[in-house]
Amino acid sequence: MNTQTQPGPTVLYVMDAYCGWCWGFSKRVSDFEVANRHRVAFAVISGGLFIGPRAAPLSHYPFIAEANDRIAAMTGAVFGDDYQAVLRQGDLVMDSLDAAAALAALRAQAPDRALHWAHALQAAFYERGESLSSVDTVAAVARAGGLDEAQVLRCLDDGTARSWALADFERAQRLGVSSYPTLLFVRGDAVHRLPGTGATLEALNRALDSLLGDR
Repeated sequence: MNTQTQPGPTVLYVMDAYCGWCWGFSKRVSDFEVANRHRVAFAVISGGLFIGPRAAPLSHYPFIAEANDRIAAMTGAVFGDDYQAVLRQGDLVMDSLDAAAALAALRAQAPDRALHWAHALQAAFYERGESLSSVDTVAAVARAGGLDEAQVLRCLDDGTARSWALADFERAQRLGVSSYPTLLFVRGDAVHRLPGTGATLEALNRALDSLLGDR
């Protein structure tokens, strides 16, 4: 199974590549990993924001532009010109199952770089306006990250990555996560929520220190 289940204490990031608030949190959670990966594992699973009937063109979600302004103001996240053009056009379909399958296919080869793959996929969309349903988009991320591109594409083509994505969704539901981003500390059967979007790195570190018993 490729669902980022770790044996020891783990910071688990539950996100969706098409979630603007996750894009806003991306830099902070990456800094958090850099500061703490020497003492705790980090893992990423997809939650599934735009699935089923919610997998629809951007034009079906007219609130997105206003939400992006709030995200940028709170976090400093930058929404690229190419993305803004795609948003105005409104035709691109946000399908979180495809995005989650892309993440799973990348994660399979380098699970220790899961946060990198999540960020790279979000950058493809929010900076360059690329569809995460496009195999060309995923292939480019794989190449840039030094992965076996053909293997990534095989996982997408044969349905393996889709099954991993669905397992991610199921795990997120079992953990009671219904909004994104959600950052969890998981140790055995114990699950604790960590601060989310808007939290400082210092606040995240303090919360982790407390849970690890360092303070």
